[in-house]
Order: sequence, then structure tokens, then C-alpha cells
Amino acid sequence: MAVDRTNPDPRVLLYPRIRKSPFFHASRRHGVAQYSVYNHTYHPRHYGDPIAEYWALLTGVTLWDVGVERQVEITGPDAFDFTNLLVTRDLTRCEVGQCKYVFLTDEAGGILNDPVLLRLADDHFWLSLADSDILLWARGVAYGLGYDVEIREADVGPVQVQGPHSAAVMRELFGPSVLDIGYYRLGEYDLDGMPVVVSRTGYTGEVGFEVYVREASRHGVAVWDRIWEAGRPFGLQVIGPCHIRRIEAGILAHGCDITYDTNPFEVGMGYDWMVSLEQEADFIGRSALTRIKAEGVRRRLAGVEIAGERLGTFNDGSMIEAFPVHHRGGVVGEVTSACWSPRLERNIGYAMLPVELGELGTEVVVETPSGRVGAVVVPKPFVDPTKELPKQVLLPDARSAEAASDAIPQSTL
Repeated sequence: MAVDRTNPDPRVLLYPRIRKSPFFHASRRHGVAQYSVYNHTYHPRHYGDPIAEYWALLTGVTLWDVGVERQVEITGPDAFDFTNLLVTRDLTRCEVGQCKYVFLTDEAGGILNDPVLLRLADDHFWLSLADSDILLWARGVAYGLGYDVEIREADVGPVQVQGPHSAAVMRELFGPSVLDIGYYRLGEYDLDGMPVVVSRTGYTGEVGFEVYVREASRHGVAVWDRIWEAGRPFGLQVIGPCHIRRIEAGILAHGCDITYDTNPFEVGMGYDWMVSLEQEADFIGRSALTRIKAEGVRRRLAGVEIAGERLGTFNDGSMIEAFPVHHRGGVVGEVTSACWSPRLERNIGYAMLPVELGELGTEVVVETPSGRVGAVVVPKPFVDPTKELPKQVLLPDARSAEAASDAIPQSTL
């Protein structure tokens, strides 16, 4: 029998061909333990202990390198009409200075990307991308249909400042006016001569901000260092994307929970309103999605609690593939994202299941790395379903921030 020489933790090669975010050299100084590649760019996934990072996010303030969220910039005389064609939401309801979570779908209604859209001016948009290629898609659509637009990847890179003490750090950096930015709104600022856009958005379901650095190839490291110094009195910690928290919050991961083969009506969680079939303007995928809504879907993303041994944190290499879901002797679906939730003290996740198995209380069997275990369909998202947490503005002082940091369970530090 051949010897199994599998390396459970292979290295990721750092070399010129894969792109680096504008914050690559700054974020790696904090001790990146693991990278992945996202939008053809190296992405720090964690710094050694994802559970400790989770508690830091819930109790303090964290800084993330999310420069992998490339910005597709759309400008020109037809920018509004063209961007409205790309996304499923009605952008006549999106004001200048507003952000929207949007789907881009293909002609069959499959989700190509789920970016945050930022409207900077009447005819100026950024699409802050999830992990799929949209720049060439947008250019091809514009060329084929003859729209008068300029589409480019802007020299802009975002970082996230997230957690209950994030507002205090942002006030130190930008003054009290930054706290007036509403949820999913943005403002323009100057940080020591470096132009940035600040938005009340994030990938956490917690209080948080994103700082979009203009001329990021020039200013990225300097802005990072400036945020780091301002945050140190408040216990700022550098972490990777906290997938435990985003799974708790019902935040989707493109390539896992949604793909090109997933349509918006299969997602559930109230996302049907993100498809504006009643709007006057057309959008790519509208005909298909009109038909799908009328006929109904055959499968839907469900929340599940999974028994058995504790799962990992999703970003620690413990979930290499989706977990098959079995029912009555056959494979009926798959768990797309799963983790152990320290707060809920149970394994949670999302599973794409036939509609008839998506009813609350339905029992299925999930094939995890430790073997087949029972699972049950439960309501989703798991924490704060009305998203009240990220709409808050909390202003602790440095002493209370330090005390909160000390309150993190010692077993996780």
C-alpha cells in the first residue's frame, strides 16, 4: 500500500506573478500565518489563532487587509444606465453617497458576483468585488452593447476597521463627523494629505467601517500605519476575515454559498428584494429571474446545526471541500460553509438543500471530516437577524477598550 505523504499545511508561494494588495507589506508585518488567493491577489486569512481573532472582533476593534476587494470603476455619460443594467437592484433608489449590496447576474440568473456598490457621483460608481472576475465581463458587455462608459480597475484599496470600538478609532482619525455617516453610506475625507472614502460597511455584522484609500499603490502602507497608531490605545488587533462571525450573521461567500450556478431566489434570508423585477429599466438576467420567481425554486440555502466533533473556523484549512448532505440513503445537497461558533457553542453552517428539506426542524445527515453526523435545519441567520448591531455607534474610551480586551477568554489568547 502506498504511503500517504499528504502535507496537512502546505506553504503558499510568494512570488511576482500573483498580485499583492496595497497593504501587503504592511499587513504581513503583523505575522500572517496563512494566505489564500482572492481576486488573483494574496489575502491574509489569519494570524495564528482564528478563535482569538473572533473574540477580538466581538469585544474590541480589529483591522483587516481587504485590498483584494478590487474596485471596478464605472464613469462616463452612460455610467448610470450601464451600471443599472449590470445589477439586479433598481439604482434609481440609490443616492449619491449611498452604498448598496448588489447581485450581478448572467443571462440565466446565476450570480456572477455580490459586491458592495458605492455611488460617488451621478455618473461615478465603484463595485467593490467579491472573488470573481467582473472587470472583463463589464468591459465586454459595454463594448458589445455600445455604452459610452469608461471601465477600469481603480487604484483604490480598502481596509476594514471592525468591532464595537471601531467608532472610537475612526473618530480619532477623522474627527466626530465620521460618526454621522449612516449605515451603508459614505463620506470623503483627507487623512494627512491622503484622500480616502469612508463607508459604514463591513463583512462582520458588527459595528464597522471601511476605508477606501485613493492612490492606494502610493498611500496604502502609510494609511495602514496611521490607522494602526490611532488604534493602539483602543487595543486594535490585526486579523483576517472572521468567517465565524460572517457565518453567524448570514453573510455569503461567493464561490461557496453562492456561485454562477446559484440564483438570488435560492439564497433566501430575505434577499428576494434585491431583485427589482418591477423596475422600468432592464437588467441582465431579468427575463430568467422573472421566470424563476414565477415557477419557484427547487432548492434553497438553509441554516443548519451540525452535531459531532467541533468543526474548525472555515479559514483554517479545516473545510477543504463542501460537506455532502445525505437523506434517506442518498446525497441531496451540500453544506457550503460551516464552523464552530464559540458564542453559540455549537457547529453551524449553511446547506443548499431541496426546498422540501429546507423546512425548520428537518433532520439530515452531514458528512464531516470526522464522519457522518446528524444535522437539523434551523432559522438563519444565527445572530442578530434584523442587523441592528452594525447600525450602532459605540464610543468607549481607551480604558474601557483595554478592559474589554482583558475580558477575552484566556484560553483563546
